[in-house]
Amino acid sequence: MPSFKPVIALSRGLDVLRVVNQARQATVGSIHKATGLDKATIVRMLETLEHEGYVMRDPERTAYVPTGRTLLLSQGYNQHLWVGSVADPILQEVRDQVGWPVDIALFDRDAMIISQTAQERGSVLFVRRRPGFRIPVLTTSLGRAYLAFCDDAERAAIVARLAEMPGPATDLAREPAKLERLLAEVRERGYAITDPSYSHEMFDDKVWAIGVPVRTGARVFAAINVMLLHSAVSEADGVRQFLGPLQRTADRIAAELTERTERRRA
Repeated sequence: MPSFKPVIALSRGLDVLRVVNQARQATVGSIHKATGLDKATIVRMLETLEHEGYVMRDPERTAYVPTGRTLLLSQGYNQHLWVGSVADPILQEVRDQVGWPVDIALFDRDAMIISQTAQERGSVLFVRRRPGFRIPVLTTSLGRAYLAFCDDAERAAIVARLAEMPGPATDLAREPAKLERLLAEVRERGYAITDPSYSHEMFDDKVWAIGVPVRTGARVFAAINVMLLHSAVSEADGVRQFLGPLQRTADRIAAELTERTERRRA
C-alpha cells in the first residue's frame, strides 16, 4: 500500500504533458477534450511545464509543443525497442506479403506503446507511428487484442486503472458489462477491430485495422495489427485475406521472443 495519497496536482500535470507529447502540438481545448480537466487547471499546468522547460508555446497557433527536455523522461525505458528489434525482420516479411502497414505494440501501464512499424517507404497514405508512440487500449485493435487475451488478474487491474482516467477513450472501462461482451467477442473471433471513434478521431474515418495477440500459452507479449483503408478493403475482405498471415506472424514473433527471453535469462 502507498504511504501517502497521490498528489493530484502532479497527476494532472503529467496528464497534460502526456497529451502535449503525444499530439506534438496541443491547444487548451484539445487537452480539455482528452483529459476532462477544466481549462483553468490546464493553463496553470501548461505554464508550470513551460517554466520547467518541458513544453513551449507557439504564439502563432496558440498551441503548445514538447521540448527536447521531455526525452530525459524516457531514457531508462527500452523494452519496446528490444521487442521492436526482434520483431522487425518478421514484420517486414509480412508487410511485403500483405502490402499494408503492420505494427507491433506492447502494453505499458495505461496505453499501448508502438514498438515497431513496417510501412512502405515514401507512403503518404498513413501517418507513420514511430516507436514510442502511445495509443489507447480500449479503442484500438492493438489494445483490444492485448486486453482480450491477457490473464484475468491483469485485465481487471488494467480496466480498473483505465476507469479512473477521464475522457472518451476510457469510457468503456466504466461500462464493465459492455466491455466484457466486446472482449468475449474478440476472444471468440481471435482478432480485434479498431473502434469507429478512434478511426474518426485519428484518421478521419479512412483507416481501420485488424489486431491479434502475440502470445505463447497464457503469456501475452504484445499485439500486432495490419492497417487498411476503408475505401480499398472491407472488413469482411480484410479478415478473409489478412487474418491468417497476421496470426502466423504473431506466432513467429512469440516464438522468437520466448527464445530470446530464455537466452537473456540463461
